[in-house]
Amino acid sequence: RGLNLSNNYLSGNIPDKIGELKALESLDLSNNQLSGSIPISISALTSLSHLNLSYNNLSGNIPKGNQLQTLTDPSIYAGNLQLCGDPLPKCPGDDDSGQHPPVSIDHEDKDDEENKSEKIWFYFVVLSGYATGLWGVIGTLVFKKTWRIAYFRFVDNTKERILVALAVKVARLKKGMLERTKLVSGG
Repeated sequence: RGLNLSNNYLSGNIPDKIGELKALESLDLSNNQLSGSIPISISALTSLSHLNLSYNNLSGNIPKGNQLQTLTDPSIYAGNLQLCGDPLPKCPGDDDSGQHPPVSIDHEDKDDEENKSEKIWFYFVVLSGYATGLWGVIGTLVFKKTWRIAYFRFVDNTKERILVALAVKVARLKKGMLERTKLVSGG
């Protein structure tokens, strides 16, 4: 039994009564705008095997006890810079340098960097192929007079065929319209 309320723009505190959902096995409240502390009652969820509270504005100590002690992956609290306690290495206020230690490796940032790198390579390869093909054709037409003549003769012949076919279609349409007009007018 699970409850997934991620990415729902939820705000406010996590309700204290969350601990009354005794059969809850999975709870995902990630990517919302929840604030305040994690309620102590959450440690009463003895069936809980999956928890994700990442990317909210939660603060204070992570409650200890029962099932929370088994959930030791720091990424379930990522993006909550004011949280402290196990499994996070230290509280943000304990850092003397004024910089907060990373809660966990931000996999989304790595994915974004990989995607940007892949896109750059993709565009580079596509543009290289396009340039090679385009200049291969243009270069051939510029430097080989026989190919240039054959190419432009082909273009002219194709243009003429299209114009003739179009003229025939227009003539048939006019003839058909004229015949229909005669039938309708009775003449």
